Amino acid sequence: MATFSRGHRLRRSAAENSLVINTALDCPKDDESLDTLFGGNLKFVQSRRGYRVSVDSVLLACFATIRKEENIVELGCGNGLIPLILAYLHPSIFVVGIEFQGAMAERACRNVQLNGFDKRVRIQRGDVRSIEKVARPESFDAVVCNPPYRRPSAGRISPNKEKQIARHECEGNLTDFIAAGAYLLRAKGRMAVIYSAVRAIDLIDTMRRSRIEPKRVRMVHSFAETEASLVLVEGVKGGKSGVQVHAPLVIYQRGKKYTREVEAMLAGALEGARKRAD
Repeated sequence: MATFSRGHRLRRSAAENSLVINTALDCPKDDESLDTLFGGNLKFVQSRRGYRVSVDSVLLACFATIRKEENIVELGCGNGLIPLILAYLHPSIFVVGIEFQGAMAERACRNVQLNGFDKRVRIQRGDVRSIEKVARPESFDAVVCNPPYRRPSAGRISPNKEKQIARHECEGNLTDFIAAGAYLLRAKGRMAVIYSAVRAIDLIDTMRRSRIEPKRVRMVHSFAETEASLVLVEGVKGGKSGVQVHAPLVIYQRGKKYTREVEAMLAGALEGARKRAD
């Protein structure tokens, strides 16, 4: 198990967006670790000192509504874990991961190859602030997104560039990510986002301003007795008002062991639940 810390159409006119990977798949670089998920069924490399994936990625992938044969895109895919999870849980879908940072996009490409998902997952380097240069409008059925939670001046800023961009709104803010999602979604398409609970109103307001109507909300708590730390929201482009508020999702029980629900997610045991959405 990993150790956690935190027919679409693409435009390919920019040469720098094409990534060619020659690195041996099962040999991480000296500054990388090779980790696994779902009982070893998914493998991925990530930086030892840079941005490392968190349980947030699993929570978001399991929360999003995904249907058969859909085209899905993740904005800011990092090391590519969410596209890998979605491809694993939903064998008929096609997933694109868009990533701004070159080193992380390269790593995500290697992770796709490492798991044999080359025909169903594609990594595209691109900037959400110029999304029209990356993909065509209304070309996806669903968008998933784990945007940076913190404003540029909020909290301690890591000297590591990967962590800076992943955690702080240095290269794209919440509005940029939601607007990009609205641009890519077809009418009635869905956008699922995980975000800081203290900025939940900002998220909901920004989604509504982009005509993505929040339809499902779930608060995420570290422990049952603590305040919510994260919020999961899924909205529909051009949807009618009316929201379903789910029971809270609790990550840990006593002794900081994962709850049964989260353990099931980390084991990849939600396949049946995901198929109900199909």
